[in-house]
Amino acid sequence: MRRTVLKEAAKRFPWLANVTLYGCLFTGGDLVHQLIAQKERIDWKHTRNVAIVAISFHGNFNYFWLRALERRFPGKSAGMVFRKLLLDQSFASPLATSVFYTGVSFLEDKEDIFEDWREKFFNTWKTGLMYWPFMQFLNFVLMPLHMRTAFMGCCAFLWATFLCFSRQSGDGTAAVALAFVMDPRKTLEEMREARLARKKQRTQREN
Repeated sequence: MRRTVLKEAAKRFPWLANVTLYGCLFTGGDLVHQLIAQKERIDWKHTRNVAIVAISFHGNFNYFWLRALERRFPGKSAGMVFRKLLLDQSFASPLATSVFYTGVSFLEDKEDIFEDWREKFFNTWKTGLMYWPFMQFLNFVLMPLHMRTAFMGCCAFLWATFLCFSRQSGDGTAAVALAFVMDPRKTLEEMREARLARKKQRTQREN
């Protein structure tokens, strides 16, 4: 019943249903990250900032991007799917990652909104290449166009958990994220010490 209602809503109100679902699932990823990190209190301000970026940019961008790809490369043949995957990973993925790092930093009024982007973008993009091509392949082959953004939102739930961890504590690599899942407190302490060491080195170079 719920699945039927969701499909009907996606057909009748495709933009609203897809963008809303994407934004909610992406935001949920931040809450999962905070729960895994065993924080004493949920940082609702950070969750709000993630939600703003997810709904205002990611959900809307992916909705129109996926439609543009389908218009340019229609169908599910191997050649068309390959072209869509290539463009998606070489253009859309780096853009979305960049907007996440800089957008959340901007909403937090960080002095240098590009700091996280400089330190973690390339690692994050490489990690994404181990995840998104497979998810998008399933998306392009199995899902009808009106459900593709919603499907991306389901995939983005896990990805957002990784992104929020990488931005706040990690370095954009899958190895550190996996270590965080296995032993959150130890990993956070190690990453905190590594950040302090980098800041100390940077200060020494500047002096």
